This record gives sequence, C-alpha cells and structure tokens, in this order.
Amino acid sequence: MAAAIAGLIVEATGADVCFVHVLDDSERSLTLAGATPPFDAQAGLIQLPLGSGVTGWVASHREPAVIVEHKEDDPRYLPIPALRGTDFTSMASVPMASDPAGLVGVLNVHTQVRREFTDRDIRLLVTIGSLVAGALHQARMHRRLMAREAADERFTEQVIAAQETERRRLAGDIHDGISQRLVSLSYHLDAAGSLLRDDPVGAGEQLALARELADLTLDEARAAIGALRPPVLDDLGLVGGLSSLARSVPQLEIRLELAERRLPEHVEVALYRIAQEALQNVVKHARAGSARLTFAVTDQLARLTVSDDGTGFEVGAGFGTGFDGTGGSLTSGYGMRSMAERAELVGGSLRVDSRPGSGTTVTATVPLVSGSTQVDP
Repeated sequence: MAAAIAGLIVEATGADVCFVHVLDDSERSLTLAGATPPFDAQAGLIQLPLGSGVTGWVASHREPAVIVEHKEDDPRYLPIPALRGTDFTSMASVPMASDPAGLVGVLNVHTQVRREFTDRDIRLLVTIGSLVAGALHQARMHRRLMAREAADERFTEQVIAAQETERRRLAGDIHDGISQRLVSLSYHLDAAGSLLRDDPVGAGEQLALARELADLTLDEARAAIGALRPPVLDDLGLVGGLSSLARSVPQLEIRLELAERRLPEHVEVALYRIAQEALQNVVKHARAGSARLTFAVTDQLARLTVSDDGTGFEVGAGFGTGFDGTGGSLTSGYGMRSMAERAELVGGSLRVDSRPGSGTTVTATVPLVSGSTQVDP
C-alpha cells in the first residue's frame, strides 16, 4: 500500500521521489514502509527514532518542515546513504495524521532541482497525509483485529486442552484409586455378610477392613476434590491459603509478604496453584535453604512471586532470556508449562529469571478488571 501511495503522491505533486515513513506500534520509531523506485527496495530496512533527522523532527513536533537547499546545513538533517539524500536539492516533510488515527507517520517528497514549496503545496501534502493516515490506520486496526482473533483462537484451544487434560487426570485418579477401592470395599462387605451368622469374628475382621477402605476412599475423594479447587481457599482465602501452603513445606524456611486482598475465585485458584507448583519445584530441584513468597496488588495488577536461594540454572538453555510464558521454549518440563498455562488462562503471564548459583525467581502477573479486588474486612 505504501509504495502505491508514494507513486500517486509523486504524480500529484510533481516531486521526483517520495518516502512514506510509518510510526511503529511502540510509537518510538519510524520505519520506511514505501517509496518510489529505486528506493522501494529499502522498504522495511530503514528505521528512525522519533526526533532523529528531519523525518523524526516532523513526527515529534507534528508540523511540516521545508528545506529549499543546502539541507546539509540544517541541524535537523540526518543523511541516510541508502536513500541518497545528496542527489536531491529540496524537500518537504509533513506529518500523516488525522483526528481518529492520530499520528500515523511522515510523508517526504524530494526534488532534484531547487524548488520553493508554496503554502498550497504544503496544504496539498498535509491533506494527502491526512487521507493516507486514515487508510493506514484502518489497515493497522484490521491487522490488530486479525492478530487478536488469532490470539483468542489459540487461547480457546489452550483452555479446551487444559480442560481435557484435567478431565483425563481426574478420570484416571477415580479409576485407579476410588473405583478400585470401592470394588474392594464391596468384596469385604459381601464377605462380612456371608460370615455374619457362622463366623462373627471373621465378619468383624472383614468389616474392619471395609471401614479402613472406606476411610481411604474418602481421603482420596477429598484429594480429588481438592485438586479441582483447594478447600483452603474457601476457608481462608488466598492469603490464608498461601500461608498454609508455606507451612506445608517444612523443608524450607519461607518468608511471606502477603497483601490482604481478595480476588475473583478463578484468579485465586490460578495463583495458588502456581505458588504450589513453584514451591514444589524449589523442593525438588533447587537445593535451596530458604525461599520467599510474595503477593501484592498494585495498579490493577496482581503479582505473585516465588524466589529461592538455590542453585539456579541457565534460563537461555530452556526458556530464552527471561522466559515469559508466551515466547520462550517450554522444554524444561510439565511444571513450568503448567504454571505458564495457568497464568495465561486468567489473562496473565509467567516470567522465570535464574542464573547458575544465583537462585530462581518465578513471577506471575495477572491484570485485574477495575473493582475486582477488595480489602478483607
């Protein structure tokens, strides 16, 4: 699109070349998105920080700039060899902006012969720039919408996959544990019934075994329910649950810094499970003597951090530099994948920072909808 726009502008203004620089999504730099030949080959290769060169100056000040001749003497001018600025004498640069779009980029035209750009010329370029800004803004919004739809589709797939994994795990727990114990319980009750008249002592023994199996089955049922939602969260809330979790790890000296906040139930469950998995990893792999568990809510962002003084590891080997749960490799095991997926399922992210000999820090951050937190009474 930008290359076609550049060609139309050259025809409309009588300039020799045109460059279309587009503001990137970070709004910190401009990228050459299109140009008239032979400079069209440089599209995507030239970047300018905001404020750098005439183009960057126009973007940061959002007003036109005209250089009739001797551009090298203008302190704003920054030569770019690939664009052969010295081949051209005069230039006009205008911001591409409109009310709905804001600043979208900068439009530059150059002439080989000296040219006095008139007010009419500048008004024409500004008008063209405004129209181009609207078109580029619509194209950018369309790209963002498509990316958002793709991200939503991936998120839905992750949710379904996580649900199916949890269902399979629960089905396996019920089949291998509860179901088998219920079969044995039925066997012992049948045996007790058969022995009740002729061998009361034997019947009593069978009933005792049945009672023991019933107790074990009840414990496993409670464990299965707890795997779906930790009962401690219903009884004590997230802060109480995290405190209880820390006490359940006697192998570590765990320092707690916990803010008294209540969050939506699904967020509390996710953060509790992440803390649980992170502490299990510390015990299993870190060879740590102490750890710190912190929970805070600031600026509508919930943050859970688990750090340890253990051996640490080379993050780049498994996660990329500063693994954030969305871009790096997940080859380090199910535990890290599980924590990252739990964070993503509530709209958050997971970051792991570690170095050999310097311990490990796992940080989960979850953005919160306004009004979704409250101070405990």
